[in-house]
Amino acid sequence: MIKRYGQAVVKEWIGLGPRFLPFADAASAELPLSRLLRLSLFQVSVGLTTVLLIGTLNRVMIVEMGVATWVVSTMVALPLLFAPFRVLVGHNSDQHISAFGWRRVPYIWYGTMGQFGGLAIMPFALLVMTDAPNAPVWVGPTAAALAFFMTGAGIHTVQTAGLALATDIAPKETRPRVVALLYVTLLLGMAGGALIYGLLLADYSPGRLIQVVQGSAVAAVM
Repeated sequence: MIKRYGQAVVKEWIGLGPRFLPFADAASAELPLSRLLRLSLFQVSVGLTTVLLIGTLNRVMIVEMGVATWVVSTMVALPLLFAPFRVLVGHNSDQHISAFGWRRVPYIWYGTMGQFGGLAIMPFALLVMTDAPNAPVWVGPTAAALAFFMTGAGIHTVQTAGLALATDIAPKETRPRVVALLYVTLLLGMAGGALIYGLLLADYSPGRLIQVVQGSAVAAVM
C-alpha cells in the first residue's frame, strides 16, 4: 500500500512539474535537468561577480573609501572593454581542438582563472589606491584597473563559452528554454549575491573587504 501511495505521489508531482516549474521541460535525454542545473552554475558565478563589481564595490569605493565618482565610473566601465572580444572567444572555442574532445571547457576554465585572478588582487589594489602613503601614486590605480579588466575579461569568456556549450549539448527544440533557464540562473545569482554582499559588508572594514572579495574569487572557481 505504501509503495502504491509513493508511486501515486511521484506521478502527481511529475504532472505538476511543467505547471509550477516553468523550465522543467527544458531538460532532455541529451541534457537531463541535473546536468543542466550543474552547467548553469557558471551563470551563478557570473552573477555574483557582476553584482560585486557594478553594485557592491561601486558603493564601497564611493561611500566608505572616498574615491572620486569619475574614477569609480571608469573602473566599473573597464570590464566592458573586453565585450567586443566575445566574438573572438566564441570563434576560437568553435575551432579549438582538444585531446579530450572538449572545445568549450578550456575557455570556461581560462575565464574562471581570469575572474579569480582579478578578484584576488582587487581588494589590495583598492586599498593601495586609497591609503598607501609610501607607494607611488600610479601603483594603486594601475593595479585596480588591471583587476577590474581581468575580472571583466573572465566574466565575458566564461559566459560566452558556457552559453555555447549549453547550445551545443541541448537539442534544437529545447535550446530557447535552456538559454532562458541560464539567464534566470544569472538573475538569481545577482539577486542572491546582492543580499549576501549587503549583509557581509554592513559593517565595513578593510579586512572584511578583503575577505568578501577573495571569498567571491574562491566561490567563482568552485
